[in-house]
Amino acid sequence: MIKKDFDALLESVKEAGQIRKKEIKPSRIHSYSIPDVKKIREKLHVSQNEFAHMIGVSENTIQNWEQGRRKPEGPAIALLRITEKNPRAVLDALHAQNL
Repeated sequence: MIKKDFDALLESVKEAGQIRKKEIKPSRIHSYSIPDVKKIREKLHVSQNEFAHMIGVSENTIQNWEQGRRKPEGPAIALLRITEKNPRAVLDALHAQNL
């Protein structure tokens, strides 16, 4: 590794430590809105069980998301956003039949 690159990486790690300790503020913050799972599911006219099966999670997970006890994370948010915008594409891609 080139010394210049190593020094830049080391500086970045130090800055991350300062942010974590709240000594400095991050230069940018990314935030994502959580899709309304119940609204998406109802738009598809499917039960919690059918929706859970369709996207590959447990029915309990759907219930927890809908009741606000848990929030979808990572790829689940992406899948829910796609489902919200283009439900037919998701149904076709996941081979969901009769939904």
